Parts: sequence; structure tokens; C-alpha cells
Amino acid sequence: MSYNILSQDLLEDNSHLYRHCRRPVLHWSFRFPNILKEIKHFDADVLCLQEVQEDHYGAEIRPSLESLGYHCEYKMRTGRKPDGCAICFKHSKFSLLSVNPVEFYRRDVPLLDRDNVGLVLLLQPKIPSAASPVICVANTHLLYNPRRGDIKLTQLAMLLAEISSVAHQKDGSFCPIIMCGDFNSVPGSPLYSFIKEGKLNYEGLAIGKVSGQEQSSRGQRILSIPIWPPNLGISQDCVYEVRHLPKVEKTDSDLTQTELDKTEVLVTAEKLSSNLQHHFSLSSVYSHYFPDTGIPEVTTCHSRSAITVDYIFYSAEKEDVARQPGAEVALVGGLKLLARLSLLTEQDLWTVNGLPNENNSSDHLPLLAKFRLEL
Repeated sequence: MSYNILSQDLLEDNSHLYRHCRRPVLHWSFRFPNILKEIKHFDADVLCLQEVQEDHYGAEIRPSLESLGYHCEYKMRTGRKPDGCAICFKHSKFSLLSVNPVEFYRRDVPLLDRDNVGLVLLLQPKIPSAASPVICVANTHLLYNPRRGDIKLTQLAMLLAEISSVAHQKDGSFCPIIMCGDFNSVPGSPLYSFIKEGKLNYEGLAIGKVSGQEQSSRGQRILSIPIWPPNLGISQDCVYEVRHLPKVEKTDSDLTQTELDKTEVLVTAEKLSSNLQHHFSLSSVYSHYFPDTGIPEVTTCHSRSAITVDYIFYSAEKEDVARQPGAEVALVGGLKLLARLSLLTEQDLWTVNGLPNENNSSDHLPLLAKFRLEL
């Protein structure tokens, strides 16, 4: 399950988005029991939650989920907003191999002055099997600001680099990956297409067009090439750049550390290319439109908008994609999508007065998918 549960602080700071709601349904004391009831009802093995407020997490959310058999990991946003991302999993089903928080704020990179975060776990199913597969689960909540597509793409690249590092296996392939969250971008937008297609040529792209949240981009600057500076240490392929040490022959073993440091070089991506790539083959659990009518699904609905911004992406075989020779793409079998919980249309939601309402206590809907992990 991926679920943005709407932090109470953010609800109160943005009360103009909830003018359509009856006051009582906005209180945390009303909302939390409803959210917990939904989580219990759907009974997912893994939860990726966004907008998890720190005080509520410590006092109520974590204890409640632990009593339901979940082990919880949490990463709070940096800066002043006291909410963050949690990944919780049934400890009867998985062992935890590693926890890898990602902070998108970087003091040394002026572009990255926002406090969003991500969290990447490596889990091992508890199954009596000689082959012990592992699975990488990532959760994030990218920057909202529709006009800062440059920051959103860089945050995504940082998350993908961490996933690459965590999911990389000894044989050079990746273990199966599930990437969930609120990406603050709509289906078909350049950011969305980059996730699904593994490549994006952003030359001439206006920064306000990256996420597709807003139509107008008058007077907007276009993305710089490259989008992020080399000192971020992430290549245009969205992996951590390696520092290469020259091979030192045994006879040179008396080289001092200072001399070694001097010969260290940072390998940077090809100069001034406007092509981004990543090496996963990711599909979306949801198709974003109802097949019979073509009406859009929505994952969030409040006074200002009703759109899809939440996703569950997973690594899947894609047979129909022609690859350039030499493009290193690790195709992973592993995950087969068996089922998903239906989303709703904007019209459906307004028949129950939008979100939050008496029964649905966030301004987002939960996303839920059932996978089979091939051994």
C-alpha cells in the first residue's frame, strides 16, 4: 500500500484546501481511527506512508501499527516541517536487511534547498527456500512546487541513485524494486515519462512543465544543462559517480596518502548532454484512465484540484522496448502484478463531498497492489 495520510500540521497550514469539508471530519482525533481502520481492513504486507507527522508517529501511528504486527522505519523531513515518510512491513513476512534514508536537502548544492526525503529498504521474504530473494522498497514525497521541476527531477535522480546502490546485486543485475510515493507529478508529464521510459531529453523544457501540475508556463525559464551541478556526485544515468583511484603497482606501495589523493579523479558524465537515463524497467500499477470511459483516475481531491500524483512503480519485464546496443538495462522478472485496488474519478469523489470526508480521512486515496514474487 502507498498512502499519503495528510499530516495534521499541513492540513491546518493549508485550510483553504479544505473549505468544502465539515469541520469535525478534519480533526486528527476523528481522522486517525479512520485511517487505521483502512490500514487494518486492507492488511497489506508492506505500507509506504507519506505525510507522517513526527509527534503522531511516536505517540499513535507507530504503536498502533506495531500492535498489528508491523515493523516501522521512519525518515522525517529535514528543516522545520515535522512530517516524513514511513515504510512498515509485517515482520512475520520479511526480514530487514538494510535501511537507507535519503535527504534531498544539500547545504553544498544551492539548487537543493528543500527539505523533502525518501526512504529505501532492502527486505528478504521469510520463506523456507534455498533461493533467498531480496526486494527493494522505496518511498518518497517529492517537492510540491509546480514551478520547480528542476528540483523535482534532481530529487528523483537522488532517489534512483540510492535505489541503484541498494538493489544492485553481485551479478550486476538489480533485485526486484517497488517504488512508491507522492511524486507531485501527473501521468504523461516529463517526470512521469522519465520514470516509465528510463530516459528523458529535457533540452528546452520549461521548469514548470516537468510535473504537468499546471498548464501555464508563461515567462518560465527552461531547465539548465546539466540540471544539477557535478558536486552532487550523481551522473546523468542517475547513479552515484565513482571516484577512480589509479591502479598502484606493488612496487609503488610507498606512495603517501597525499599523493594518492592528488591522483584521485571524479568521473563526470559526458559534458553538457541534456539526456537523463536510469537503468530500471519500471511499470505503473495503475493505468490512470478508466478503460471503458477514458475518464482519469484521481489519487487526491481537495478544493483546488483532483488529479493523480501518487504511484506504485515496480520492476517488470518489458519485451516490447527496443534498446540501443550497449544500453545497460537490467531486466528483472521477479514481480508479477496480480491485482490492484480500484481508484475513483473526480465525479465519484464529489458525490461524497470530496476528500477528506466521513469515511476517507486523507485528501489522498490509498493505492494498493498485490504482487507475486517469482523465486
